[in-house]
Amino acid sequence: MTSSIRIKLSIMMFLEFFIWGAWFVTLGTYLLRNLSATGTQVGVAFLTQSIGAIVAPFIIGLIADRFFSAQKILGVLHLAGALLLWRASSSPDFGSFYPNILTYMVLYMPTLALVNSIAFRQMQNPQKEFATIRVLGTLGWIVAGLTIGWLNWEQSGSLRATFLMAAGASALLGVFSFMLPATPPVKRGQSSSLGDMLGLDAIGLLKNRSYLIFFLASIAICIPLAFYYGFTNPFLNEVGMKAAAGVQSLGQVSELLFMLLIPFFFTRLGVKKMLAIGMLAWVVRYVFFAYGDGQSNYWMLIAGIVLHGICYDFFFVTGQIYTDNLAGERFKSSAQGFITLATYGVGMLIGTLLSGRIFDNYQLSEGVHDWRMIWLIPAGIAGAVVLLFLLLFKDRPQDQGSESTSFDAAPELAQAK
Repeated sequence: MTSSIRIKLSIMMFLEFFIWGAWFVTLGTYLLRNLSATGTQVGVAFLTQSIGAIVAPFIIGLIADRFFSAQKILGVLHLAGALLLWRASSSPDFGSFYPNILTYMVLYMPTLALVNSIAFRQMQNPQKEFATIRVLGTLGWIVAGLTIGWLNWEQSGSLRATFLMAAGASALLGVFSFMLPATPPVKRGQSSSLGDMLGLDAIGLLKNRSYLIFFLASIAICIPLAFYYGFTNPFLNEVGMKAAAGVQSLGQVSELLFMLLIPFFFTRLGVKKMLAIGMLAWVVRYVFFAYGDGQSNYWMLIAGIVLHGICYDFFFVTGQIYTDNLAGERFKSSAQGFITLATYGVGMLIGTLLSGRIFDNYQLSEGVHDWRMIWLIPAGIAGAVVLLFLLLFKDRPQDQGSESTSFDAAPELAQAK
């Protein structure tokens, strides 16, 4: 891979996740403050991510893999996305906002797979080359959060600007995509079944009892995960944290650091302990949020944010590696699609709807909530999941695969969040 291509791929990855981080982190706060939305409506807005995750395989399977070059589809999707983000920024109420953001996420979620596909096709050794490109995506998310905090948009009530910033970046990436290396379709003239697109060919993995337990735990742990995505930023702003979006970027810094440490822990702890620690970190995080505040227990808020690295990497990345090793060469791609559909599709769908209702139920007065109860509920759910997982999951060495396979797969399987 030439240095020119490397620079182009790095810019692509930076902008891809800058766009997402520019509006997604503060979405809940924007809806509650600017559009006077209810908690249920906030949950429905975050549900668009799940809908997009479910629809994405069809767009990739039916269009990108068979008819058009990936970089051209990426460009069209981001140009259309820029228009939708601009329209969302000018929506006066939730009723007019929701159709724009729903359509946007249906178009955006497939781009996550497209940028990976474009990058992989330019690499001779993805296991060694991808990580240095992919890290720019997490950096883009971090820069977006720091920018929001630096410009004080949360405290000044200017979060509409986050959508305009994201729209500008989306338009830029849309134009830039047509300058990316050509990535023609790999399945031109081939047919794709519904099972291929949704990863259902890997459903046979559920015959493995331990994998079935992991699969169900993955869906269940995404229920409390939805509380974090939807209501962390409104919570931090309500308790008085300054530049909350910028502080939340510490979670992505933590994610990067723990990603590098996965090989070290994996060889010493194994799959079961890694997954359990990841789920247990969710319990600890929500307990910290429940008892943290903007005064003497401010450290609990910071600790809860920094735990993101363990929460995400130890469970989701380890789980992706576990899935990759168990699936074998034939079903690797379909297995990853299957687990993504289950987590970001089914699990997050349930979680977003539940979290919104709980948020509404514990509103004490206008702009004041019983955050202790709001956070203890997902802590309890995560605690029940980890307990059942420890009791039922059997850690079998043959399911873990070789060290080199596991560790080399980690960077390319990881998604930033």
